[in-house]
Parts: sequence; C-alpha cells; structure tokens
Amino acid sequence: MQNVILIVHLLLALSLIGVVLLQPSQGGGLGIGASAGPQGGRPPLTGLAKMTWGFAIAFIATSITLTVIAAQQSADTSVLDRIGVQRDAPAPRTPELPDVQLPPVTGDAPLLPPRQD
Repeated sequence: MQNVILIVHLLLALSLIGVVLLQPSQGGGLGIGASAGPQGGRPPLTGLAKMTWGFAIAFIATSITLTVIAAQQSADTSVLDRIGVQRDAPAPRTPELPDVQLPPVTGDAPLLPPRQD
C-alpha cells in the first residue's frame, strides 16, 4: 500500500512541476505594481491554475498519508535490534603500536627526518 501511495506521490510531484512550468508568466511578482482600482482584482482561474491547485492539494494529501503510514510502521526498538547486532558487545581491540623512540633533540634546530646515507 505504501509503495502505491509513494508512486502516486511521485507522479503528482512531476505533474505539479509540469503544470507550473506550463503556466504563462504573469509579471509583477509579489504584487508589485498592482493597481487598487476596480480593475485591480485577481483574474479568474484558468484551467492550468485549477489543475495546479488540484495537484497541490493531492500532493499534500499523499504527503500526510505517507507520514501517517511511516509513523504507524515505526517501532520502539532500534534498527540495530532488528538486524541482530548486540549492543553490549565489546569493541574490537586495536593492535598496539610498537614503541618508537625518536632521537634526542639537540639545540634549537628544527626536527628533521633522518638522513638516508
């Protein structure tokens, strides 16, 4: 069921993108330059605008449905518990590095790697 809703959700997303891109540019974004006179109202909705609203409402509905399904399927246990990993298992030991001693520093000279004579 979740896969069907997810596929419908993805198709709605692609349809919504396509319908928005097909709409003509209105100009005057954010209401800049709109007149307040009798002709300054909002124009009637076109077919593309109605389709945009329909796709947007369906997209939001499928988003909420997918969220509810995911919340119902979530468990109180950890993912590690479900795959069988023990939490109290001791961490693997790292091998000990050999004890390396550097030659003593003489004077104020910078520390340089040994020469290859």
